[in-house]
Amino acid sequence: MRRGILFVVSGPSGVGKTSMIKSIISEMEDAVFSVSCTTRPKRPGEVDGEDYFFVSEEEFKRMIEEDAFLEWARVHGYLYGTPRKFVEDTVNKGKDVILDIDVQGALSVKKKVEDAVYIFIAPPSIEDLRERLEKRKTEDKEAMERRLEDARWELQLIEEFDYLIINRDLVEAINDLKSIMRSERLKTARQKEMIEKYRMEVMGWKGK
Repeated sequence: MRRGILFVVSGPSGVGKTSMIKSIISEMEDAVFSVSCTTRPKRPGEVDGEDYFFVSEEEFKRMIEEDAFLEWARVHGYLYGTPRKFVEDTVNKGKDVILDIDVQGALSVKKKVEDAVYIFIAPPSIEDLRERLEKRKTEDKEAMERRLEDARWELQLIEEFDYLIINRDLVEAINDLKSIMRSERLKTARQKEMIEKYRMEVMGWKGK
């Protein structure tokens, strides 16, 4: 059985990461979404346990003390963390795990997990991102400006990632993400079990 792959998808808030990942999860077999923990308030339409595990700051800090997170960070004033056990158990079962985390969190994971695949989702421009955040209507003006300022910093870190997808069109961006995932699954370094199988078959044939 092949070992699953950890795909870390990151980029500025409002760039379309969540929509892309939801589409991927519904279409690709053996790919699951890693639900993060957060202390931020639940937005309209979000489901606890599906979009995030919504916890209190006290509970989150207790989990930090228990080393329950693969990574955690304070972003836009709230705490976010990736549950370690779920990721490790799922990858060991041969399923791919997709993380939807901020850039700061992605770089923290990169220090610990070298064989993961790091994908940056970017907007065509800062102005385009501003328009998307305005349409979302989930933050006040001050919070939106803070997210745009964070985005300017995050865009300077693109070269820390393995792949860059520019989300000009959602369908095209989803297809780009699918292509990356399929290509990574086909790498010889990730198919050692099959390579060993062929090697044994060839050795058996030579012995006849």
